[in-house]
Amino acid sequence: MFALGNTIAELLITHGQTIVCAESCTGGWISKVLTDIPGSSTWFECGVVAYSYEAKEALLGVQPHTLERTGAVSQETVVEMVSGALARYGAGVAVAVTGIAGPGGDTPGKPVGTVWIGWKRRGGYARSEQFHFDGDREAVRRQTVHAALEGVRRILTS
Repeated sequence: MFALGNTIAELLITHGQTIVCAESCTGGWISKVLTDIPGSSTWFECGVVAYSYEAKEALLGVQPHTLERTGAVSQETVVEMVSGALARYGAGVAVAVTGIAGPGGDTPGKPVGTVWIGWKRRGGYARSEQFHFDGDREAVRRQTVHAALEGVRRILTS
């Protein structure tokens, strides 16, 4: 993942952009991968780890009715997370993740490994995608981080 992080850093520098990460199931892992890169303070705006409904509302602007209606692990929630992160923290690019890393926490229709990832560039539309990752908690989180970073790379090269 370090190589992917370096590619993202180079693209952000080239585009004169900064990034913000809004993380739930990864607990700051995306932000860690990016800030492990020397010089990241020039292109890394901030990372927000928001697990509870209250934190998602207060820090990212997720609407209470969205959480009540669709739950934390949903397309609607991740779109509000990524849009809120971009609006609140001033970066040019945002990524958000929410999911069920396990081993518990699954619900009917949302098994362990269900993850929603959202990406957005300032002035653009949010893009989101649902994933179903296999493995234990660490494996689900690792796959989530990789998919999130790969999506950032894609939006920076499109």
